[in-house]
Amino acid sequence: MEIKQKVRIGQVLSNKMEKTVVVAIETSRHHRLYKKAIKKIERYKVHDAKKECAPGDIVKIVETRPLSKEKHWR
Repeated sequence: MEIKQKVRIGQVLSNKMEKTVVVAIETSRHHRLYKKAIKKIERYKVHDAKKECAPGDIVKIVETRPLSKEKHWR
C-alpha cells in the first residue's frame, strides 16, 4: 500500500535560519453566511539542506517525517 504525501505550493518568506526556510501558503474561502472571501495565510517551516531558496521564490513543498519540533516539510 502506497502512502500519498501532501504537496503544497507557496512563496518563500525567509531563509535566515540554517537549513530552514519559512514558506507562506495562501488560501481563500467564502464565508457560508456572508459570502465574503476570507484569506488565510499558513506559514510552514521547511527543510532546505542545500540553501537553494531565496525570499520571493515560488516552491513546491512535500510532507515528510518530523525533522525537528516544527519541521515536517521538505
